[in-house]
Amino acid sequence: MLAKVKTAAVVGLDAQEVEVEVDILSGLPAVNIVGLPDTAVQEARERVRSAVRNSGCFFPMRRITVNLAPADLKKAGPAYDLPIAVGIILSSEQVSVDASQMLFLGELSLDGSLRHTHGIISMVGLAKDKGISTVFVPAADAREASLIDGVTIIPVASLSQLVGHLRGVESISSYVADDVTFEVTEEPSSLTNLALIKGQEHVKRALEVAAAGGHNLVMSGPPGSGKTLLARSLPSILPRMDIQEALEVTKIYSVSGLLPQDTPLIRQRPFRSPHYTISHAGLVGGGRWPRPGEISLSHRGVLFLDELLEFGQTDLDVLRQPMEDKVVTISRAQGSVTFPANFMLVGAMNPCPCGYYGDPVKQCTCSPMVVSRYQKRISGPLLDRIDIFVEVPRIDYEKLADDRMGESSEVVRQRVEQARSVQRKRFNGTKLASNADMTPLEVREFCQVEPSAQSLLQAAMRQLCLSARAFHRILKLARTIADLADAETISASYLAEAIQYRPRAQL
Repeated sequence: MLAKVKTAAVVGLDAQEVEVEVDILSGLPAVNIVGLPDTAVQEARERVRSAVRNSGCFFPMRRITVNLAPADLKKAGPAYDLPIAVGIILSSEQVSVDASQMLFLGELSLDGSLRHTHGIISMVGLAKDKGISTVFVPAADAREASLIDGVTIIPVASLSQLVGHLRGVESISSYVADDVTFEVTEEPSSLTNLALIKGQEHVKRALEVAAAGGHNLVMSGPPGSGKTLLARSLPSILPRMDIQEALEVTKIYSVSGLLPQDTPLIRQRPFRSPHYTISHAGLVGGGRWPRPGEISLSHRGVLFLDELLEFGQTDLDVLRQPMEDKVVTISRAQGSVTFPANFMLVGAMNPCPCGYYGDPVKQCTCSPMVVSRYQKRISGPLLDRIDIFVEVPRIDYEKLADDRMGESSEVVRQRVEQARSVQRKRFNGTKLASNADMTPLEVREFCQVEPSAQSLLQAAMRQLCLSARAFHRILKLARTIADLADAETISASYLAEAIQYRPRAQL
C-alpha cells in the first residue's frame, strides 16, 4: 500500500513542503530512501526501525521505498524521522487515517521519543501558508510552534503516543499558548547601565543618537578608556522589539539551532560580539548547507566588532553590501539563499598597534608609517558607511573617583523610544524601521534643512570632501538628532552635531 505524509524542509530561513511517499513491496528486507537525502536522512532508516519496534508496532520485513518529493530539493537533518515512521505505519496498514491535512515534524530517538528539532517556527509558518490545519511537533517545541497562530499544534512526546492518537485510543490535547509568551515587555537582564560608566559624556550622547536612529558607530581610543564597556551598554538603551521583530529574530535563531528550549520567543535585541579570528563563513554565513552568520544573528540588534582593525580587510569589506541592502545573499552551485541583516555596526579600535597614538599621557612607540598602515586597514568605502565616529579619550582620576552616578539607561531609553515612535509614525505603511534605513527618496522627503543651515552643509561637503553617500548619511543623522529634540525641521545646530561625528579624513 502506498502512503503519503507531509513534512517540511528548511531552505535558508524559509520552509518548503516535502511529501514523504512510502511504498512497501515484496522482496528482500531493505529500506531505500531517495530524493537527494543527506547522511542524516539516510541514517533515519536505523532510527525509524528501532523507534517503530520500541513503540509497540511491527516493522515490515519487506522492501520499503521512501521517496522525499520534490526530488530535486536537497533534504538535510533528522526532522524527517517522524514522517517516515508515520508513512511506514500507514503503508503497513497498522493505522488508517487521512493525513492530507496533517504535517509531521521531529527527530526520533531509538526508544521512540521525540527530540528537539531546529527550524520549527519556519516549518509551522509554512503549514499556515499552505492551509494545513494540524501540525504534530515534538513536545519540547510546542511553545515555539505556538508562536504561529491559526494552526492546531499537537505536542507529541513519543511515537507510541502518536500512534494511539491516530488510532483514536487516547487523543493528545492540542497545545494552548500562554499569552505571556507573546509579551515583549521584559527588562533586559545583566546589561551594563550607563549610570555605572564614569565620564565619557560625549560618547554616551553618541550612543544615544546611534540607538535612536539605528546608526553605525565606531569608537577610537587608547586601551582602558572604556570603549568595550560603552559598547556593551548599548543594548540597555535600545528600544524594545515589537512582535514582528521578535518573530524575525526568533526564526533566525531557531534555524541556526541557537534558540534556547526554555525561551520560545527572543525578547531582547541581539548583541553579537565575534572574535577577530572569525572565519568568513562564520561572519557572513555559508557552509555546504548555508546557515546564518554573525551579521544575520545580529539582525534587529547590534554587531559589535571589538579590535576592529584586527579583523581581516576582506572580512570588513564584505560588510559593505549588507550595511546598505540590509540582507546578505549566499550563492552556491545549487542556488542562492538570502538572510536578513539589518543590524547596527558598532566598532572599537585603537588608533595604532601600541594603542597610544595621540594620548596626552603615555607616549606612542609606533612610527608614522606604522600608524598610517594600521589605520588604513579599514577602507574608505566602509568608513563612508559609518554614521558616527567618536574619540574615546583617557579618563581622568577625578572622574573615576567621583561617587556621583550618571544618567541611567532607563532615562536615556525613554528618549530613544520617544524618537523611535516619531519614526514609526513617519514611516507608517513602509518597510522602514528607523532613520538609518531611509533611501534617498525618503531623505528628500523627510530631511528638510532650514535655509540658515544650507551654507553649513555646503561648507562641510566642500571642506571634508564628502561623497553623495556621506551627504545623505549626515542628513539622516541630523534627522535623528532633531527627532530626539522633537523638532520638525533640521536646524543648523542639529546639522553641526551630525557633521562633527564624521571621521577626520582617513581616520
